[in-house]
Amino acid sequence: MKKKTSPDKISRLTEGTDAALMTFWEHVEELRKRLFIALLALGVATAGSFAFADKVIILLAEPAGSIKALQSIEVTENVAVFMRVALLCGVAIAMPVILYELMAFILPGLKRSEKRWVYLTIFFGTLFFLAGAAFAYFIMLPASVTFLINFLTVETKPRLSSYINFITNLIFWLGVGFQFPIIIFALVKLNILSAKTLAKGWRYSLVIIAILAAMITPTVDPVNMALLMAPLFVLYLLSVFFAFIATGRKKQDQS
Repeated sequence: MKKKTSPDKISRLTEGTDAALMTFWEHVEELRKRLFIALLALGVATAGSFAFADKVIILLAEPAGSIKALQSIEVTENVAVFMRVALLCGVAIAMPVILYELMAFILPGLKRSEKRWVYLTIFFGTLFFLAGAAFAYFIMLPASVTFLINFLTVETKPRLSSYINFITNLIFWLGVGFQFPIIIFALVKLNILSAKTLAKGWRYSLVIIAILAAMITPTVDPVNMALLMAPLFVLYLLSVFFAFIATGRKKQDQS
């Protein structure tokens, strides 16, 4: 006599199989929809940032002394700087939606018990992004900008666009870098990454971070690269540490 399977057991067996039943083009359509919503949220947040972007520019100019310590050369330079700062503010405001839409793309393939890690990642990922931006502005920028401007005791009046590019790049990428530990923690808990793989790949990560730093920094001098590389690599090592913590907790839950 066959034993009947309870509805709860059927639900557990079929849980997390929705993504497997989707075709390739359905996955592409789902990704397109998620990216569209994320970009729409970013556009709305950026447009809303127009109301206070000029005040943010004044704040960003403080490490250099003041807005009067900067100079603009090209006709369109002020507008380009305004748009760049508004975009950075838009990213910060829309970060919860962006993270949710990107993480929600993998939600159909997760069990109900695993989805909580995604929601925690969204909350703490946004919080860590803001913490990284604050760390860049309050800790790194005052020391680094003062050192670079006063180097060789030559009077320096930075150009507005190059200064803002340097500042916004540092703030954005440190904000992204600060998200690494919590995102890595969640991916390890979801069995997408392993702590051992991350630990073995530290050399590759250093090369990738160096390439990214060379692409991100507005100048090619090693000082600017080092200012971005050092904290990002430290955050990667911290991510590996969090990954081992996640692995230990996962083994405790399974035992």
